[in-house]
Amino acid sequence: MDYQSQRSKLLDKYPAISDLATKAKRRMPPVAWAYLETGTTNEDLLARNMDKFKEIILTPKFLKGELNPIIETELFGKTYAAPIGIAPIGLSGLMWPRAEMMLAETSKAFNIPYCLSTVAAETPETLSPYIGNNGWFQLYPPREPELRRKILRRAKDAGFKALIITADIPTPSRRERTKRAGMTITSKITPRFIWEGITHPRWTIESLRNGLPRLRTVEEYPEFMKMISVGKFVKEQQKFNLSWDYCKEVRDEWDGPIIIKGLLHPADALEAVSIGMDGIVVSNHGARQFDGAPASIEALPKVVSAVKGKIKIIFDSGIRNGLDVLRAMALGADFTLAGRAFIYGVGALGKYGGHHAADILIEDLKNNMTQLGIESLSELVEQKVT
Repeated sequence: MDYQSQRSKLLDKYPAISDLATKAKRRMPPVAWAYLETGTTNEDLLARNMDKFKEIILTPKFLKGELNPIIETELFGKTYAAPIGIAPIGLSGLMWPRAEMMLAETSKAFNIPYCLSTVAAETPETLSPYIGNNGWFQLYPPREPELRRKILRRAKDAGFKALIITADIPTPSRRERTKRAGMTITSKITPRFIWEGITHPRWTIESLRNGLPRLRTVEEYPEFMKMISVGKFVKEQQKFNLSWDYCKEVRDEWDGPIIIKGLLHPADALEAVSIGMDGIVVSNHGARQFDGAPASIEALPKVVSAVKGKIKIIFDSGIRNGLDVLRAMALGADFTLAGRAFIYGVGALGKYGGHHAADILIEDLKNNMTQLGIESLSELVEQKVT
């Protein structure tokens, strides 16, 4: 059956992203779930990302007559069906086998962008037939310039249109809960991992069909061979503490829109403008790096005020429904990304889980626009946010 034939039933049974999360947690091995859900230190920022959305109040206007919300959004010269993209998530194939293919198909079916991570379990070449013209590529910057150029060339040749540089990992975070669950940066197959596979048979069956998750984009290079080499890649090749000069080098090597992900400070946003970036992602890495940071939604207004429309501002970290999207755009974001919400979808429902997650977010956005009394997202500029 295709998604449309199941759509009505799924919307009734799983009407919210939280419903998908509940089912995904049952189906995913604890180590995979912890990798997806974890923050760092006391994990206060995880809750802060979510709670700060609730403080943003939008006042509805009524008696507008019939409203038909229009949510098509232009970004970097392309029109997407909604202001929602699928954020990059490393090792998404660990959390659910073939997650990257499923999300690429969602991207094409719903005409929204999907950003493939350098450390995903599939390659740009593999996803190219699935994703259409909606592919973005996220660069975890390698130390070696030649390796960087090879990876960028492959992404471009595979048809990926926009590039995201992840800047908010000055050093690996501790992610204590992930370690307690049995996953470290040098993760390997252990008796505990095998037991978790046995007790989560659907994940195991799908993993055996697709093969255990590996860093397939970088494994063709001699120094990176299997999932066990995640630690080697991070320790020996990933460049931490990026510099603006490094970003300038990437700017010269990528022919297309380029975005820096993970900025929270207005001064950093202005520097991104000055070196010719096309966009920034206001993000705290899903609360996975520094527990003392502001919620992304707290940082957004100051960044918007500093940039003054000179480049595109994309919001990330904490999107769980259409109202969150609406709130971020009311504060000045041009576009949004959601990561965990889509992994919940594939973890819960498999093949069409990404479709259902997109459907929930889009339908909730339209519903809340009608509740607010607006027909286009441009009307948000008239909203008084309290």
